[in-house]
Amino acid sequence: MIEIPSDLHPDLVPLAFLLGNWAGAGVSDFPGAEKCNFGQEVTFSHDGRDFLEYTSHSWVLDSEGNKVRPLETETGYWRIDKDRKVEVVMARDQGVIEIWYGELADKKPQIDLVTDAVARTAASGPYSGGKRLYGYVNSDLMWVGEKATPEVELRPYMSAHLKKTVTPEEVEAMAKSLGDLPDDGIAFFK
Repeated sequence: MIEIPSDLHPDLVPLAFLLGNWAGAGVSDFPGAEKCNFGQEVTFSHDGRDFLEYTSHSWVLDSEGNKVRPLETETGYWRIDKDRKVEVVMARDQGVIEIWYGELADKKPQIDLVTDAVARTAASGPYSGGKRLYGYVNSDLMWVGEKATPEVELRPYMSAHLKKTVTPEEVEAMAKSLGDLPDDGIAFFK
């Protein structure tokens, strides 16, 4: 179920399905880079203004699903206009800043994005652009990314399946909203 916070800027209602904390796993595979499974935590939040704040942290997983080391961190801002056009400004820890443009699909929570501008620091690896597809499917957030470099044509390189998570603050708020429960806990279910 998609909830729309009362203090969400009206322009952002079409993006409300993104809001929250998400966690899951995916696969990364690109020529010249280590092929790996990765874990990911993503947060889409808002403060009442006309954009969503985005943060993503990912890390390499070993064969048993344990964190090995950080993989990538992204931060950014997402906006949408009245014509369902989406724009994203994103910075990555690898020394890359991107401007993405795309569109929210008609009648379904799916966003297609394409890079419009890429700026790289001298320390960053080769990168010339990308595409991303985000979709809200059966209450989960799924995404796939494509990447191009001067040496490699645009091709899929990462994808993940994320589930909504609950923060400690949300657990505390839920507990407070329950009020006084019977000491034995069983009466609650009667």
